[in-house]
Amino acid sequence: MTEIWLRTGEHLILVGVAMTVAIAIGIPLGILITRYPKLAKPILGIANAIQTIPSLAIFGFLITVPFLGGIGKTPAIVALSLYALLPLIRNTYTGITSIDPAIRETARAMGMTDRQMLFRVEIPLALGVILAGVRVATVICVGIATIAGAIGGGGLGVFIFQGIATVNNQLILAGAIPSAIIALVADWAIGLLESYLRQSKKPKGLLVGLSVGGAIFLGVSIGAIAYQQTLSVTPTEGTIVIGSKNFTEQIILGEILAQQIEAKTDLKVDRRFNLGGTFICHEAVKAGKIDGYVEYTGTAFTTILQQQPIPDPKEVYRRVKQAYHEKFQLEIFPSLGFENTFAIVIRQEDAKRLNVKTLSEAAKYTPQWKAGFGYEFFERKDGYPGLAKAYGLKFAQTPQAMELGLLYKALSERQVDLVAGNSTDGVIPLLDLVILEDDKRYFPPYEAVPIFNQKTLEKYPQLPIVITQLTGQISASKMQQLNYQVDNQEKSVKEVVQALIQSL
Repeated sequence: MTEIWLRTGEHLILVGVAMTVAIAIGIPLGILITRYPKLAKPILGIANAIQTIPSLAIFGFLITVPFLGGIGKTPAIVALSLYALLPLIRNTYTGITSIDPAIRETARAMGMTDRQMLFRVEIPLALGVILAGVRVATVICVGIATIAGAIGGGGLGVFIFQGIATVNNQLILAGAIPSAIIALVADWAIGLLESYLRQSKKPKGLLVGLSVGGAIFLGVSIGAIAYQQTLSVTPTEGTIVIGSKNFTEQIILGEILAQQIEAKTDLKVDRRFNLGGTFICHEAVKAGKIDGYVEYTGTAFTTILQQQPIPDPKEVYRRVKQAYHEKFQLEIFPSLGFENTFAIVIRQEDAKRLNVKTLSEAAKYTPQWKAGFGYEFFERKDGYPGLAKAYGLKFAQTPQAMELGLLYKALSERQVDLVAGNSTDGVIPLLDLVILEDDKRYFPPYEAVPIFNQKTLEKYPQLPIVITQLTGQISASKMQQLNYQVDNQEKSVKEVVQALIQSL
């Protein structure tokens, strides 16, 4: 319950700061284009185009943008502010331009300046429409803020991503329900204010204009304070930032690095887990937004270095280590002791009924099957296109792309018949699934290796020593057991890792 309140607070800060920034930009822009109508079309067009970009794409793009990008709350706030602009600009523009021209003429006849007319006439009359824009923008912001969990921005999206990764509906609801409640409360409260202003018959004049200005000033002030609080959690001297991708094993591996560093050094660790896929983590460690995470050699070799898969684990490790050192100034440590290869998984009952044990044997049945793969698997050199060619796989329809955490659930519920998972996933035995043997050795080796930024290692020379101590300490069976404890026995990641570290 404590963590729910913490994540709810983070969510409110993200939305509050983003809305403050959006209001401070959007309303003045809306006013500007009423004065310069030629600017209306391009400005509204740009704001509308931003709305059409998928939210995860914007979050992913901001990873590589200097100053406002990276991971954490800053890029999340930037993305949310961009999404909130359209209704604010459009409603401000519509509200002011819809005012009866005769009212403006009367105001000018009374000797009002443009500034006086704006604050005493136009804003008071358009305030209801402007608030409707604020209302829509706030609801949009609350919903999209859940995506911030994918780039370490915190908020209620953390529960949703963890729930998807572990096929845990309770965690998904723990993020979705509070988010929905926040959106409904915000919508109701702003709607109530909007309704009051529409029904009020008393002219607000200068008082309303000053109130709006004061509200914006107060909002900016509160936003600045809240944003300073978000920056206060930025890693300080003596703090190591450890990241992870967005599935159970990666979170466990990130926690292993974190607890090893905390146990063996006097350094503090800032955990930035659930950072999405390979590219997000790679860009983050390369840019120094995180100091280290655990990658798989085959993934680094084929996805990042864009090399064709090869079966020799020593050669893959050598080439990855050399290339990462020269191209990215990243240090690859020796394997933690296990390999997590792609696992082509089907239901146990289908394997027994058809007497299928290998991918070659399964290939003759795939024309009657439906398949589901993660988004990244569709694009990788060692992913679906090469696999289909190597085994001659053909399916009843184009394989479905879905989030990694949903694959096993879709398979067990017969929405698909074959998926690409991970060989150490603890959920495989729980759902009575079976891994098909890669009898043609298509997949390259995927040894789990810690990757750290070289500047961090130079700054903290004790780090290489403690990270190297983990070399060869975790077997594939041990990793699957850890995954099982978290996924199926509902133990906390911190708890299972603590027991592991103590046993090493």
